[in-house]
Amino acid sequence: MQPVDFTTLTAICSELRTSWVPARLEQIYQRDRHTLFLGLRTLDSWGWLRISWYPQAAHLCISTPPPRIPDTFTFSQQLRHQIGNLALIKIAAIAPWERVIDLQFGRRLGEPALWHLYIEVMGKYSNVILTNQDDHIVTAAHQVSSQQSSVRPIQTGQPYEIPPVLTEAIPTLGENRDRWQERISLVPGSLKRNLLKNYRGLSSALVQSMLQRADLHPNQTTDQLAAADWQRLFQCWQEWLQALDQERFQPAWTEQGYTVLGWGATAQATTVQELIHQYYGVQLDQLEFGQLHRQLSQKLKTLLEKLRLKAQTFQTRMEQSERADLYREQADLLMAHLHQWQPGMTTIALPDFHTGELVTIALNPEKNAVQNAQTLYKQHQKLKRAQSAVVPLLTEVNDEIHYLEQVEAAIAELTAYQTAEDLNTLKEIRDELIQQGYLASPDYQSAANPQGDVASQPYHYTSPSGLDVLVGRNNRQNDQLTFRTAGDYDLWFHTQEIPGSHVLLRLKPGVDPEAADLSFAADLAAFHSRARQSEQVPVIYTEPKNVYKPKGAKPGMTVYKHERVIWGQPQRIMQSLPLTQGRKMSGSDEEL
Repeated sequence: MQPVDFTTLTAICSELRTSWVPARLEQIYQRDRHTLFLGLRTLDSWGWLRISWYPQAAHLCISTPPPRIPDTFTFSQQLRHQIGNLALIKIAAIAPWERVIDLQFGRRLGEPALWHLYIEVMGKYSNVILTNQDDHIVTAAHQVSSQQSSVRPIQTGQPYEIPPVLTEAIPTLGENRDRWQERISLVPGSLKRNLLKNYRGLSSALVQSMLQRADLHPNQTTDQLAAADWQRLFQCWQEWLQALDQERFQPAWTEQGYTVLGWGATAQATTVQELIHQYYGVQLDQLEFGQLHRQLSQKLKTLLEKLRLKAQTFQTRMEQSERADLYREQADLLMAHLHQWQPGMTTIALPDFHTGELVTIALNPEKNAVQNAQTLYKQHQKLKRAQSAVVPLLTEVNDEIHYLEQVEAAIAELTAYQTAEDLNTLKEIRDELIQQGYLASPDYQSAANPQGDVASQPYHYTSPSGLDVLVGRNNRQNDQLTFRTAGDYDLWFHTQEIPGSHVLLRLKPGVDPEAADLSFAADLAAFHSRARQSEQVPVIYTEPKNVYKPKGAKPGMTVYKHERVIWGQPQRIMQSLPLTQGRKMSGSDEEL
């Protein structure tokens, strides 16, 4: 991921100063542990300034509105109390070539600042710190004790200190080429490494694009450069410094990420804010998706292992309970042949009532025949009671396993982040597991509708005859499709006794689906199931009116009747995967 460097931060602040100073701070909202939103209003516009101190993606930019989730973070509450409804009167750098921005808040433009919100964009050391006008720390997004850092602790009540001063030389427009070249080439080494080592304000991405613009290789050593090479590189160097000095930026996308200098551009961006918002929005979503996917997958694996072990234990007890009738039969035989018992016997062989074959019965030599029979009767009753108790427990565990396997199948389909829909789908699965009691609800998250008005949408395909086919991506969508979206003329598909998605073939009155449409829907049901790698998968289909949700059933769990079976071939979908992926839609279905 490309980090925000000094050049990018300068470009961001240049645009913010132009359009958002002064502005009234009307709302403060914290979305998660690393993201803060400031609602700003100017005379002619309203917007949200997103501030992120996420270690891999610290940044700030004007953003889309945050999701409507209750904010329970202490940091944002303290900010609301101190700087709420004040004016953003200045955006300044705390020192030359430092990636720390000072947002100053006061009553109105022209008056002294009452509060300073320092935004430190420094990789894993990124932070947001609020100080009063005397520069004493009032609160911080991340407090650092003296045990954690003896160099720069960050604690409430202490004076704010700027980060340790960098030791590299400061780039200036006044430095001539000979001095500049001498500094870089004093110790021979790779060009990229020497640039980063000798001057502050540079980043790996900036140096890479600068060398590419100068038609030089990053690993080329300084002693291999000709005079013309040095001249081209120095021109790029001057171009960079002039852009910083004049605050003249050209935001654009590149093959590797983005640029604010226009170097290596593959597509132009309207503003720096738009560029940063889109790039880091996607990057943060990808990071969150990966972390959440690993968390849920591991949790489900652990839960299923425990439940399967429990089911195996219950099954063993069930098998033992099946011997209950044997104990009763042996007791009956012993009572019918009491005269054959002799004191001290450890076994006795008696003829079976039905077959006449001898049945060997183990005896306790310290008990008489009646007492041994009573022991067998008691064992019979004990196993019978155990059986009646174990049967509902085994059924409950198997139902729970089936439900979690259904959830596991939905997560398994989300192999990689592609769109925001993937993250929304995964979040809904997490929220479902929280509601069902399998995950603990985070303190900062509301259990009720945590995604606000944002809801993921099912896959949308088109059958060979042009019919719509909808495929649920999680249990919420499955229930939505089956019990709300489905019409009287539609057909409902699901893999037979295999965890998978609910599939809905949309039909209009008087329209009969062709065999190719049925096969296509069956193929999709097989493809979006745990049997994706099989050649043929049994798929049932029926009318939605024949599908029911039992009372108290978990999300996505159904029973059905009057079903018909058709064989789905997931390989046919996999062969046309690029085409079918293009048919997936992310929420354009008006029924949903």
